[in-house]
Amino acid sequence: MHQPSPIKRRKSRQIMVGNVPVGGDAPISVQSMTNTDTCDVAATVRQIRALEAVGADIVRVSVPDMNAAEAFGEIKKQVSVPLVTDIHFDYKIALRVAELGADCLRINPGNIGREDRVRAVVSAARDRNIPIRIGVNAGSLEKDLQKKYGEPTADALVESALRHIEILDKLDFQDFKISLKASEVFLTVEAYRKLATQIEQPLHLGITEAGGFRAGAVKSAIGLGLLLVDGIGDTIRVSLAADPVEEIRVGFDILKSLHLRSKGINLIACPSCSRQNFDVIATVNALEQRLEDVLEPLDVAVIGCVVNGPGEAREADIGLAGGQPNLLYVGGKPDHKVDNENLVDELEKQIRAELARRASKQ
Repeated sequence: MHQPSPIKRRKSRQIMVGNVPVGGDAPISVQSMTNTDTCDVAATVRQIRALEAVGADIVRVSVPDMNAAEAFGEIKKQVSVPLVTDIHFDYKIALRVAELGADCLRINPGNIGREDRVRAVVSAARDRNIPIRIGVNAGSLEKDLQKKYGEPTADALVESALRHIEILDKLDFQDFKISLKASEVFLTVEAYRKLATQIEQPLHLGITEAGGFRAGAVKSAIGLGLLLVDGIGDTIRVSLAADPVEEIRVGFDILKSLHLRSKGINLIACPSCSRQNFDVIATVNALEQRLEDVLEPLDVAVIGCVVNGPGEAREADIGLAGGQPNLLYVGGKPDHKVDNENLVDELEKQIRAELARRASKQ
């Protein structure tokens, strides 16, 4: 059954990204980024909708030029999830996407150029209640900081962030969030810990360029997990060289494991051994595929034998304990026997029935 998280979160100022609150006491949001050509409106809309379907709270879209800015305007009309526009150097692009409905501007004020240009972007954001995300990345630190520190360090990342923050402070603009990303876990964690004590704004967490699906998921889980356990982090992105949909799934899995979010099926499954009375791995894989559409929280246990099966099944909303015969538990109590041939069908049926029961009570 669902447990409250023992984590005490850092207090931060709340901002709104579209209709999604970030910071304060809001749930930690999960986001991803499109990897389609933004000018291909249809492909980008398809990908955003796929991300929405698995629960994405926020989606970021790269807008490298004015053609992409105009395409963004068409994309924005066709989706409902809040969109962050990723912009570098050209302030005119930021002004245009602000007009076209961007829910957040991902810019680094120090890269925009002259003060009047930065002032124009901040003014547009203020007029439309659009927050700004400052994104500091170890791979694109300012040249003087690279020279000063010799290599990317936590202090270099924090100094870069504070430079950008100072620009917004001078313009009395406080609705922003910050990210300090590196591909090295300890460097990233140290930088966030240092900055977290110096500002009140929300922090966007990520391990950048984390790698392929498996290695990137592991690296992100460790890096983000260390920070989240400290109470640091208001929104997260898991960066994977994989389908962006997997970034959302892994992000929610990280939050679920820390009892910080409870979206979708929480599948408790044994690794299986020679005691198993049915094929646990095949059953779990089939269930995951069939239940991809489920966003409501539900604990489901699939355990292959009578050693740990009954105990785990009793603690879950729906549980299956292997045996001769297998026994299905509903609401912590033995409900009925299930043979191996009908395992997946019966589990899915019971899960969907339980979800329907809960929906009818709301």
